[in-house]
Amino acid sequence: MKSEKDIVAGKVVAHVLQQDLFSQWLGIEILEVREGYSKIKMTVRKEMINGLGIVHGGIAFSLSDSCFAYACTNRNVLSVALDTAINFIKPVHVGDILTAEAKEIHNGKSTGLYHITVTNQNNHIVAFFKGTCFRTNKVLVSL
Repeated sequence: MKSEKDIVAGKVVAHVLQQDLFSQWLGIEILEVREGYSKIKMTVRKEMINGLGIVHGGIAFSLSDSCFAYACTNRNVLSVALDTAINFIKPVHVGDILTAEAKEIHNGKSTGLYHITVTNQNNHIVAFFKGTCFRTNKVLVSL
């Protein structure tokens, strides 16, 4: 049974995704949301290839960034990225199904730290992302 906080987290993320046209274009699907946590997936399409014949690094970054956003805003506090970094471990190819999982490392009054792991359909890690967010004092969604 979900806690009240996890129910709120799910409602906030659903609202954010509804407004997030870029994440919709990526084809992101929400798999799981809990307070300070999110797990999402997408399928890589041919229009995501770069000039080297592999998927553009911005795709794994964008998937990670969306996962980060869903984890750090799901307490219904408007939070924005303060610092992000990504390490690309393996190439991504058309047809790959990528899953990003955000875990909260630190939940402070004004900042939060999150680590996001991106894996493919073979459960191989393709990227690691680290994000620090700044928390405002604004409510994100009227519930």
